[in-house]
Amino acid sequence: MYINLLNDIPEKLNEEKFQNLLQVGSVRVERIVSHGHASPPSFWYDQDEGEWVLLLKGAAILEFEGDPEPLRLGPGDHVDIPTHRRHRVAWTTPDEPTVWLAVFYSVEPNRA
Repeated sequence: MYINLLNDIPEKLNEEKFQNLLQVGSVRVERIVSHGHASPPSFWYDQDEGEWVLLLKGAAILEFEGDPEPLRLGPGDHVDIPTHRRHRVAWTTPDEPTVWLAVFYSVEPNRA
């Protein structure tokens, strides 16, 4: 399937939009569109899979539990979030859509 990740982006959203683009084995790729959305207060993601995320458009602020400074992201910025690294979306720009490309993956334990 062919799509342009920056096409068909709604101007206003009541909630974040998640679009599954690809799933192969333990790898899943999603496009996420936010528009002024943030995680609920005191909510933390604690995922069973790692997540590499690339910000394509807009801006966002991520918080990681235990880190004193938030991580500010703009177009082209990316971060790898290891399995069970508690994090939250503190802010996304309210005046334009924020478009993310997220790659979720499972890490198998080392086998000796």
